[in-house]
Amino acid sequence: MAPEKKATLLIKNIGQLITMEGPVPRIGDKMKEIDLIENGGVAIAGDEILAVGKSDETAGKISLAEGCKVIDAKKCVVTPGFIDPHTHPVFSKTRHDEFEMRLLGKTYQEIAAAGGGIRASVRDLRETSVPILTEKTTHRLDMMLASGSTTIEAKSGYGLSTESEIKSLEILKNISDTHPIEIIPTFLGAHEVPDEYRENRAKYIDLLIKEMIPTIAEKKLAEFCDIFCEDGVFSIRESRKIMQAALDNGLKLKFHADELTHSGGAELAAEMGAISADHLVYISNEGIQAMAKSGTVAVLLPGTSFSLNKGYYAPARKMIENKVVVAISTDCNPGSSYSESLQMMITLAALHYKMTAAEAISAVTVNAACAVDRANRLGQLRVSRPADIIIWNMLDYRELPYHYGVNLVNKVIKKGKVVYGQ
Repeated sequence: MAPEKKATLLIKNIGQLITMEGPVPRIGDKMKEIDLIENGGVAIAGDEILAVGKSDETAGKISLAEGCKVIDAKKCVVTPGFIDPHTHPVFSKTRHDEFEMRLLGKTYQEIAAAGGGIRASVRDLRETSVPILTEKTTHRLDMMLASGSTTIEAKSGYGLSTESEIKSLEILKNISDTHPIEIIPTFLGAHEVPDEYRENRAKYIDLLIKEMIPTIAEKKLAEFCDIFCEDGVFSIRESRKIMQAALDNGLKLKFHADELTHSGGAELAAEMGAISADHLVYISNEGIQAMAKSGTVAVLLPGTSFSLNKGYYAPARKMIENKVVVAISTDCNPGSSYSESLQMMITLAALHYKMTAAEAISAVTVNAACAVDRANRLGQLRVSRPADIIIWNMLDYRELPYHYGVNLVNKVIKKGKVVYGQ
């Protein structure tokens, strides 16, 4: 008979305990269902949840280990740890100069065509040492953790050579060995065509297919492969060819799709069984229907639309009404959304997607877990699941989109340990 598990951490007196117990993913009206328990409690044994329920009942069900830490939530809100399913954290050079250029009238496409944009980040990353990149990436992850993100998907894509893409992914792997945030790595060698292949893009695509993807897969440096499927970057035909190579090498698929124009990227992502298609500002009705049918998650990035300031946002309400799985992410990157805060994204989703606080919480917990293929493990506060938890400085969860521009996190717990807000 196995020994009784005892609580090593007990959170009591929770005003609103949001467990997200229920169907996964949340689609349609189900996104409003967050399984709220008033006067709740959570008991944790080691790195997993031992009991969830009413505060007094939870405490009565379990035994406390010697030295058990007890946290009084003081009637505040508790939620699962947030999951950020689309980030680009490995870079050195910021592009604040390009931000100012956009304010003065230049478009994102014009800046990129003149050698700025992603290619500017590539030139810098190739020249920057591993220790400097590691330090800067770690700092960004620290800020994500402080704002409540306990798991992130993190992309390469500012190397665009075999050597530099490996460099980026190895940095993520090494950071993940010591940082509290759980990092899920994605290879994004098809982020742009680098300077040295601008006159011979077919040769770069050949390099992606025959060298970069097989090497990354063999080294097990990435779980996913992503691509910028967009007019002027990688066409539908090119995207299909590259992503088929990724599938053939055992990588799961993600797509940057329909961000700047309607290109048919959402339809291709659905057809190829991608885990997610991201951005989707210009998704078609056919793309929405295809994603609803395939179950491909729509990862929406309101911070990018906000920062590019063109007035166009993804049609989130139409997606929700048509039963697409909708998640939200920061798209933290140096060019179009330099923010580590999912809290800010929730405010933007409320204002520009017309999503309620409950829908937004679904989008950064259970649905975001689906977007990183972790639906059976993350996003809910359930017995035997990892104890990834946020204790908030607020008494009502609806304050989350309403009270913006500040950090509302009191404590972050990852795998049963308080990792922020001791």
